Amino acid sequence: MNRLLTPKFEEAIKDYPLYSQDGKERNAVCVAIFTIGNICWFVLEGGKEGDDTILYCIVVGLGEDEYGYVSLKELADVELDYRKQGFGIIRVIQMPYFTPCPIGQISDERLQDFLNRLYD
Repeated sequence: MNRLLTPKFEEAIKDYPLYSQDGKERNAVCVAIFTIGNICWFVLEGGKEGDDTILYCIVVGLGEDEYGYVSLKELADVELDYRKQGFGIIRVIQMPYFTPCPIGQISDERLQDFLNRLYD
């Protein structure tokens, strides 16, 4: 079982299959946010592919900010080793208490900079 594929996440993404928000730009609904350190995946769509779930996201904080596809299995395996700094292993988590909303309404400054570069 994928630790990121929770019932809450499955419920949030069921109405947003892959390609369902094409062309919506800032009005596309972000259904979930996954984060690790300074990196955020703003999930817009997703769908089952075999025994995995493929997500379409905006990724900020990972070199180049971009739209892209990500495997939920691979995302669940991402971890940062901070044992030398006394923090242990840090893994990708889903932002708690997030309510789906249009990406244009999310206050993350990095996300808004990315959207401004694309749509203004």
